[in-house]
Amino acid sequence: MMDTLTQTWQEKVREFSAKSEEMGELHPAILELAYQENWFKLFVPEVYGGPGKKLPKILRLEEELAEADGSLGWTVTLCAGAAWFAGFLNPQLASEVFSDRQVCFAGSGAIGGTATKTNNGYRINGHWKYASGALHATIFTANCLLKNEDGTDILDEEGNPKIMSFILKKDEVEILSGWSYFGLIATGSHAFEVHNLEVPENRTFKINNTIEVADEGFNYPFLQLAETTLAVNSLGMANHFIRLVEQSFFARSGQKRYNEKQIEFFDCELNRCKKEVDDLRNQFYKAFDQSWEQLINDGEITEEKLAAVSLISRKLAHACRKAVDTLFPYCGLEAAKKESEINRVWRDIHTASQHSLLTFIE
Repeated sequence: MMDTLTQTWQEKVREFSAKSEEMGELHPAILELAYQENWFKLFVPEVYGGPGKKLPKILRLEEELAEADGSLGWTVTLCAGAAWFAGFLNPQLASEVFSDRQVCFAGSGAIGGTATKTNNGYRINGHWKYASGALHATIFTANCLLKNEDGTDILDEEGNPKIMSFILKKDEVEILSGWSYFGLIATGSHAFEVHNLEVPENRTFKINNTIEVADEGFNYPFLQLAETTLAVNSLGMANHFIRLVEQSFFARSGQKRYNEKQIEFFDCELNRCKKEVDDLRNQFYKAFDQSWEQLINDGEITEEKLAAVSLISRKLAHACRKAVDTLFPYCGLEAAKKESEINRVWRDIHTASQHSLLTFIE
């Protein structure tokens, strides 16, 4: 007989979310859950010990994670998303890296450093910001401009400065405390830097270039991969907020604070926001699923479908933030109390909304 008292992962996350925020990083109990569930390896191929999940299921799981806790959803999304680079790594290096049960990638998409070519590999110097999960990451990814020993740029085939991505290990980087923002606090999205770090040639990789594993989906374009995974985080956080608003308002209205007309007005606003978010959610998954099916069936995605995925990702993220802002005034002072759950969710979604990929709808 099944033990009905067994705690779900959502309940465990709720139990420790506030403590994670106090710590400024994911609580050890939540990290252990992530390791058990292979969340940091979501994109990792089975050959390297990953769960073998594909992007359609990953997006829906990331929505659930963000709804349970914004910092958890964001950290898993960014760290697991960086581990997607597994498909482009030197196979020997990938086998070594992913043999670690607690492997977790962190990094930055910015070109924050230089890599000078040496006889045995590269010498790296640089500083990168906003590495979500930095405090428990085992691997850091860093984009660098390639340089010759005389300081001149190494150029690509078109004559532009060449950029390469690198794999760095946690004992090779210095983490710089700098995540002082009011939301997504438990992501611990600190900066990191390295000075004159020598790395071998096999620590380089380039995404959407040579796929090193025979696994479908690694040729899904990185831009739309990033846009969709970020959009479902806003979606999950917005759903969490909407649920809390409804509970909060009707708990207060039960004290006869509002008359029937006011309650009816709030009900109308609530249902309108719910419908708008839900309708866009359906459109989002329809557009994404069509692009995925086209990739699997035809080996590529048309520019038209990719544009549709990008547009609906932005529309969804914007609608989620607008719904939260529309409903915030109906929450009472509890929503302005920084220790409250509803305030944490509000801060998280507004911090997430500052990601540059989803700033503009078009």
